[in-house]
Parts: sequence; C-alpha cells; structure tokens
Amino acid sequence: MKKEPNCVFCQKKSADFILENNLAAAFWDLHPINPGHLLIIPKNHRSNYFKLTRDELEEINELIFAAKKLLDEKYQPAGYNLLSNNGHYGGQSIMHCHIHVIPRYPNDGLFMPKPRRKN
Repeated sequence: MKKEPNCVFCQKKSADFILENNLAAAFWDLHPINPGHLLIIPKNHRSNYFKLTRDELEEINELIFAAKKLLDEKYQPAGYNLLSNNGHYGGQSIMHCHIHVIPRYPNDGLFMPKPRRKN
C-alpha cells in the first residue's frame, strides 16, 4: 500500500476500522456532525476523490452501502449526506481522500437544500 508518512489517515491501523475491504476502510469521524458520522478512505494514499482508481471507487462504493446498512441498524437515521471535499478551495483539510457518510435526523439543525421554487 502506498502510504505518506505525515498523513494522519495513512497511519490508521485495521483496529481503527469498523468496516474494511481490500482497498478501502471506514472509521468513526473524530468530530462527528451527527451520531454515526463515518469517514471512508482508500487504503492507498490518494490526495482526493479524482485520484482514485476504478477499483478503489468500486470498493469505496461497496463500503458506502455497508456503512448505510450498519448505520440503519444502529441509529435509524431519516436520511444521509455523502460528502467529499476536494482540494484546499473545495474545503478539504486532510489531503487524503475521504468520503463523509453523515446520517441525518429530523430537526438536526444541519444545512438543508432549499425547496425548489415553483414557477
């Protein structure tokens, strides 16, 4: 696996993961937005989503669905946000690709899309 010595996500061990497969892993966010907030990362160091290989994309997608199943059972959220910030100006603060799986709950106070205007 390609690792960067100064990358906090590259230093994660299997014991930190709640879900994993050959190329990707999931763990609890240290600063969760809501209960059950997970991060999914490629095990190889990739700076952002657009650097992922096709195989990594497939295995990350597999973990997104496994995460949903786990979170549905554990927290029964009403919905989900999937979020990937890419690059400094895209809001990325850790330069290792990561996808946020954020469970949503009624009246959780988080951002909501605006209702579509009717013409």
